[in-house]
Amino acid sequence: MFLFLVSGNVFAQKLTKQEAIRLTLENNYGILIATNNIDAAKNNKGLLNSGYLPTLAANAGANYQETSSNTSFPGAINPDTGLPREDIEIDGAETQRYNASLNLNYTLFDGLGRYYNYKRLKEQYNLTELQARETIENTLLQLFSVYYEIARLTENEQILEETLRISKERVTRSTYQFEYGQNTKLNVLNAQVDVANDSINLLNTKQQLSNTKRDLNVIVDSELEKQFTVDTIVKFISRLEIDSYLEKSIDNNVSLLQNESNIRISDYDLKVSKSGYLPTIGLTGSYGWNENRNPPSAFFPGNVADTYTLAGGLSLSWNLFDGGGTITRVKNAKIALDSQELAKIQVEQQVKRDIANALGNYDNRLKVYEIQQQNVVTNQNNFERSNERFNLGQITSIEFRQAQINLIQAQTNKTLAKYDAKLAELQLLQLTGQLLNIDF
Repeated sequence: MFLFLVSGNVFAQKLTKQEAIRLTLENNYGILIATNNIDAAKNNKGLLNSGYLPTLAANAGANYQETSSNTSFPGAINPDTGLPREDIEIDGAETQRYNASLNLNYTLFDGLGRYYNYKRLKEQYNLTELQARETIENTLLQLFSVYYEIARLTENEQILEETLRISKERVTRSTYQFEYGQNTKLNVLNAQVDVANDSINLLNTKQQLSNTKRDLNVIVDSELEKQFTVDTIVKFISRLEIDSYLEKSIDNNVSLLQNESNIRISDYDLKVSKSGYLPTIGLTGSYGWNENRNPPSAFFPGNVADTYTLAGGLSLSWNLFDGGGTITRVKNAKIALDSQELAKIQVEQQVKRDIANALGNYDNRLKVYEIQQQNVVTNQNNFERSNERFNLGQITSIEFRQAQINLIQAQTNKTLAKYDAKLAELQLLQLTGQLLNIDF
């Protein structure tokens, strides 16, 4: 959903979280590459790549030969004439041969290697989907880290604009007081210095905001200079939902799911290697046609011969010993399977640790956010009272400025704590396998 906000004569699109996710899923290059990998894995697991289909080959050929010959009969007498027999000359005698055939080969049994390889390809497809899911999760985390940074800088920009407004009013008020002899020049200069500092802080924040918007445009594959605003409202998931996700985290974590898929693939590799111990039975069939066109010779007349052949056969091949290659492959496949099972234990421990750390960080940042919210209220009250006392001349400009700085820090710390807590929540959701199942 796009919203349009008007600020002076400038129109800026409001990029909602849902729209940012949609654009990222559709346009992000990393996600598009992961999607292509899924398509390739889908092709690999299809029947056409299974080895269960026969092979059919067609062959055809043609040969042409032209021969000239001279046959003599030394000492032979022609019985009809009583004269020496004449030589027989044949010029340009053409010999033509044509052939065509269809050859069928089909493996009836290969020691179950084809069966387990087919299962392996299907599992490879599942693994590719999990890898794509991990890519999407990491990309969405990157998206929201930038999106919320824009939101934080947007709020800080508003805070600094309000701060600058107050500082400018103070310059005006101090100038009037100085002109009427109620203030010193020093107070005017102090107020002008504070305006300069506030202006610099605001300019720096605006520049950071522009840079971060470009970062987001790269993630969603949009124009670098495209202007937009973001949603600064943050909603946290209830603790009850978090607890339910934690209970199923081991079953849903994408790293553990990938490891289990790798174990199944290694198991299929082992079974494929063991198929080398068993024989291979194959079926062959062919249908062929041959035609020979022979020219007349000195002793035989020309002829045309057509031959049609239909053949079929059954073959058995059993590699009783291949120099130890099969034994070595089986041993290495067992080692690979054992390594994957050990990796599963290691990854599971790491995931449990990461979830515990993420949960601790999330709880801590929520508490910090609550404290910062109260701190803003306290500093707001303090600033308002300091402003009243400053207008009455009961405190100095230095004391007023300190109260103003304390409020700025409290407000910016609150916005930082808010988005830090939300990002900690998203990281926890990713580890529990629920990042793609929630409503942002």
